[in-house]
Amino acid sequence: MTDHEILSAMSEMTDSLKESMREEMSEMADSLRGEMSEMAEVLRGEMSEMKESLRGEMSEMIQPIKEDLQEIKTRVKKVELTQENEILPRLNTIEACYTSTYERYKNSVEDYETMKQDVSILKKVVADHSEKLQKIG
Repeated sequence: MTDHEILSAMSEMTDSLKESMREEMSEMADSLRGEMSEMAEVLRGEMSEMKESLRGEMSEMIQPIKEDLQEIKTRVKKVELTQENEILPRLNTIEACYTSTYERYKNSVEDYETMKQDVSILKKVVADHSEKLQKIG
């Protein structure tokens, strides 16, 4: 065999090998695509199941919180009503009482000081008169 014939035979073998490899790679790619498609479908199903499971669990966890929140709202409303209808009117009454008492005492403080001085003078006069009466008697 000549070099040319050998090269030609090698070229044919290489071409045949290339074609064979292309076919195998194409089959492998198709197989991988199928497997990946199956895996993606399985993953989608599992993700869907997880979403549903989480929704159920979250709903179970949220429901007691909603009930507690409703109870708190009711209690806060009662506290607000108690403040508005009972506590604030009483505080206003107490404030009015203290304010009027303060005004009375504020105005009579000067009179109190004057009476205190008068009583002090009366004590001295009574003591002085008692002393004089004892000397007479």
